[in-house]
Amino acid sequence: MTTFHVLSGPDASVAHPGIKKIGLADVMDALRLGFNDFREKPSHYVFLCLIYPIAGAVLMTWSAGANMLPLLYPLASGFALIGPVAAIGLYEISRRRELGMDTSWPHAFRLHRSPALPSIVAVAAMLFVIFIAWLLVAQALYIRIFGAEPPASIAAFWNGIVSTEQGWNLILVGNAVGFVFAAIVLSISVVSFPLLIDRDVGAVAAVETSIRATLVNPIPVAFWGLIVAAGLLIGSIPVFVGLAVIMPILGHATWHMYRKMVEPGARSSRMR
Repeated sequence: MTTFHVLSGPDASVAHPGIKKIGLADVMDALRLGFNDFREKPSHYVFLCLIYPIAGAVLMTWSAGANMLPLLYPLASGFALIGPVAAIGLYEISRRRELGMDTSWPHAFRLHRSPALPSIVAVAAMLFVIFIAWLLVAQALYIRIFGAEPPASIAAFWNGIVSTEQGWNLILVGNAVGFVFAAIVLSISVVSFPLLIDRDVGAVAAVETSIRATLVNPIPVAFWGLIVAAGLLIGSIPVFVGLAVIMPILGHATWHMYRKMVEPGARSSRMR
């Protein structure tokens, strides 16, 4: 029964929340509302999201120190694939603010009180599997183009990437493959985590609802994905430090995207 609950929710049936059609103006409004949520008590949210740039910096140091330079870019770019997991606490803060409840930052860490926690963990595990798959594919692609021998230095690696035909082939093909991974993650996570924070519908229903929301609103969701990609790129440039501000804004805005695209229903997974 526990497994079935993870998949379908507590009532042993798969929910099918209604989907609303939105426009590009709704996406911009969700971003504005996300900024308003961040502006309300920014110190709380920056504190919460400092783990993201710190983790990114650690990954960068580890990859360089372990002579795994070919994985540096896949790690940095692919880390965005698990960004929706890092923003889970922000969805709860936005939910509480919407309901007029206490929005102090400890509530962002009280996910263990949600009956939807097993479903949230299941969807998060799915994203981590996709993240690992991206790293394996990126590594295989590098080996196929450059061979198994690691670069002798950072300078040699950089020169091989930007000044050779093989390097530009890697850039083009690698980014194309990365786009496919990003599109998959966007479609399955654009509303799944906020939905599970809001309602205990099960992992299958959450992912299915997210995919339906993407299919009903392909252009707005693609536009939202472009905003997220640009934001993460800008935030990552100063050694990931900018993500401490970009991440909470995007996280809060994701909640409002969910509220705009999914019909309201009974909120069975509220965290007090």
